[in-house]
Amino acid sequence: MSEDEAMADEFDTVAWWTASAVAELGEDHALPAACRGSGSPAALDWLATSMGLREGLRLLDSGAGVGGPAEHAARSYGVRPTLAEPMEGACRAARRLFDHPVVVSDGLSLPFPDATFDAAWSLGVLCTIEDKRAYLAELRRAVAPGGAVGLLVYTRAVESLPDQPEGNSFPSRAELRADLDATGLALVEEALLTDVPGTPEDWDDAAARVDQVIRRDHRDDERWQRAQSQTETIGGLIGDGLVVGVLVTCRRA
Repeated sequence: MSEDEAMADEFDTVAWWTASAVAELGEDHALPAACRGSGSPAALDWLATSMGLREGLRLLDSGAGVGGPAEHAARSYGVRPTLAEPMEGACRAARRLFDHPVVVSDGLSLPFPDATFDAAWSLGVLCTIEDKRAYLAELRRAVAPGGAVGLLVYTRAVESLPDQPEGNSFPSRAELRADLDATGLALVEEALLTDVPGTPEDWDDAAARVDQVIRRDHRDDERWQRAQSQTETIGGLIGDGLVVGVLVTCRRA
């Protein structure tokens, strides 16, 4: 299986299946299902507060998936989000679930003029990018001078991993800081994902019901099986403490 196939299974095909499952179960399942892999509500609130998100700010979500974090920021902080996501299925799902502006776009080449946004965030994406500095430089370019850039980065806590998931390249925390420095992003604040409260039980339950519908309808599909295997591999690395989620706030220098 190629890296492109691994990414497409999880972030394109399963993303569209997620929107279809939410349509069956009800809109109250949309936000929990669409935030999976992007941190708990408390993690999103930590980033939003650290970044200074507030009413009317233009927020770019690069690698937005199906749009859950952007919707949370819009509901809770009044920002005006724009989503950029390379997988067409995820973009269609985001429009179906939340109807924010969304463009099919690789985060390495964003289709926006310089300084278009007041702030930007990218959640759980950097570890899927080989050229991390080019990706960070695009985020920096897209925000106005002094604008906040928020990240959720899954980092490598050991020199080498026993099992490297397809399509992932986890940086160490030292490598992450060096990449930020090299791209003109001044580190403001950081926290471990494990240091903020986890996902509420009702969110877990809603997301689990969406998973059950997807499993019911697609468990014999090789794409679901591959995506499930990928999720379990990454979950095992996190559970063993080999991969650690880090929340980071920076500002465009």
